[in-house]
Amino acid sequence: MPFPWGPSLMRRMYRSWSGPIRKTAPPLLGSLTRYLMLSTQRRISDFNSFVVRTNTCGELRSSHLGQEVTLCGWVQYRRQSLFLILRDFHGLIQVVIPQDESAASVKKLLCEAPIESVVQVTGTVISRPPGQQNPKMPTGEIEIEVKTAELLNSCKKLPFEIKDFMKKTEALRMKYRYLDLRSSQMQYNLRLRSQMVMKMREYLCNLHGFVDIETPTLFKKTPGGAKEFVVPSREPGKFYSLPQSPQQFKQLLMVGGFDRYFQVARCYRDEGSKPERQPEFTQVDIEMSFVDQAGIQKLIEGLLQYSWPKDKNPLTVPFPSMTYTEALDLYGTDKPDTRFGMKKYLKSKDFEVIKKFAVNHFNQEVSPLFLKTSGSGKSPFTKLLKEEEKTALISLMGAQEEDVLLLTAGEHKKACSVLGKLRLECADLLEARGVVLRDPTVFHFLWVVEFPLFLPKEEDPTELESAHHPFTAPHPSDIHLLYTEPEKVRSQHYDLVLNGSEIGGGSIRIHNAEQQQYVLETVLKEDVKLLSHLLQALDFGAPPHGGIALGLDRLVCLVTGVPSIRDVIAFPKSFRGHDLMSNAPDYVSPEDIEPYHIQVRRPEVTDRKDVKSVICETESSQQLVLPSLAKTENPLEKLALGQTPELLERRKSSKYPDNQ
Repeated sequence: MPFPWGPSLMRRMYRSWSGPIRKTAPPLLGSLTRYLMLSTQRRISDFNSFVVRTNTCGELRSSHLGQEVTLCGWVQYRRQSLFLILRDFHGLIQVVIPQDESAASVKKLLCEAPIESVVQVTGTVISRPPGQQNPKMPTGEIEIEVKTAELLNSCKKLPFEIKDFMKKTEALRMKYRYLDLRSSQMQYNLRLRSQMVMKMREYLCNLHGFVDIETPTLFKKTPGGAKEFVVPSREPGKFYSLPQSPQQFKQLLMVGGFDRYFQVARCYRDEGSKPERQPEFTQVDIEMSFVDQAGIQKLIEGLLQYSWPKDKNPLTVPFPSMTYTEALDLYGTDKPDTRFGMKKYLKSKDFEVIKKFAVNHFNQEVSPLFLKTSGSGKSPFTKLLKEEEKTALISLMGAQEEDVLLLTAGEHKKACSVLGKLRLECADLLEARGVVLRDPTVFHFLWVVEFPLFLPKEEDPTELESAHHPFTAPHPSDIHLLYTEPEKVRSQHYDLVLNGSEIGGGSIRIHNAEQQQYVLETVLKEDVKLLSHLLQALDFGAPPHGGIALGLDRLVCLVTGVPSIRDVIAFPKSFRGHDLMSNAPDYVSPEDIEPYHIQVRRPEVTDRKDVKSVICETESSQQLVLPSLAKTENPLEKLALGQTPELLERRKSSKYPDNQ
């Protein structure tokens, strides 16, 4: 299938080698400005209630001259013995160190306090001397003349400096996450996240009558969806499961008459090592009764518009929409990044000549062809075309000299997928040359609809599996195909895509027990006994209902422009699902395992050379940690493996795991 891309954009790619069209996107606001903007937007009347300080470090101005204030914060910087910069998470202020002999104890304390120590100072707001004002600081016209000071806590030597411009490995940041959280970027990310969630609650509960209901975390393993974590119980052979979403519970709430439900839900998926996935994550979970697809989409557009940060480009609603088939045809993916072009233009039905060329020259049917042409249009590929075909191709594409056209042919879905990936590679090439295609300050939302209801299983294409989950309702126009040709049925599923990332997905649900049982039992060949509770509930007057879940972590990641969702989660796991700060997951003693009636196999070690080390990986780095726990009689190995009686006893008696 031919699949060239827009000539104007490809011409830019060809010509960009000599010089960029535009440099990279404008940087994020400075760290201090970031938190001040958040504070201003929220308009909190009193940040200082219930605490010993009278003011925050960032709120004082010339209007406060002469006032006596008490401030608490961290020592960020000290200039000899003259002044220091005190920081809290609302801003910075300059504190003058007293030089009088009568204040020698205060001077000694402030001069000797290590950087990042916590201090409390009381003093008077005064103007800075002429010529010493700092217009880059909101508090740059004033300073604090200290009268008394108290060291609240001293700081040991830091493993890294708490400065934004200091480069730190991700492994180091995650090991000392509590220090990394002091950075202005992490403060901004998490405070912005909190603000967005607060606005979402306000929109849903206060403006539209939703009820915030918590659902269980301990559930049972049921068919469909991603792999789940299992949790042993004290009943022999029985296990709980951590839910991958509150899907079944929110449907049951609809049966129970709570027609507008939402929850900021913790979810769990045992999906192994994936760069942009976390084993535990957060989603804004929503369900409504008596609603259709258009109603859900309108709700979400209003929700995002209401909760959108004021310092970002405003959203325009309604969001554009395209079908799954259109997305695959035009962009080669079901989650297209529509901030830039390079989509399909040629729609010829019969291009066997390209297919034969690929087979003859590349020994495969689907292959991207990079063909260099002269100004006259001569190339190995154009020799296979008739003159009128070449003319038609050039005319259709509006191609000019030095344009690059990329085509492929083969099985439709594979060809689209290959070119979809190639499209992103081309964007990477352009941006490496300084051409901005995917400006992180621009936000393009897109609804993708009419997904297939079922897909062939990878391991056995003759059998079907749910494209999303087995509770999705079929498209009204395709219900008759459900019983004859289920592989052709479209679903009432919809995904919300932002800048090429899926940030939300939902569907109208099956609310008829008979139809739900047919899908599970006949089409998917699942054991319906595992879902008997849901089938029974649908038989007791379940209303039509549908919903959606927004991935909060990924949404905030895209809004803030950070490279990883780990930068918008307070305590994330590493690339391999490890907590490098606490060394979780960790071993537990046989005594702790015994009540659960399970056995744990641990590797037998007969020779020291067999002791294997564990590599805790993050996406960008590796860190070597202790060897794997194994049986050994060597005293030194026992110490390294944490198997000494003393350490085992400490593990048993301590409230927290011993990770020394």
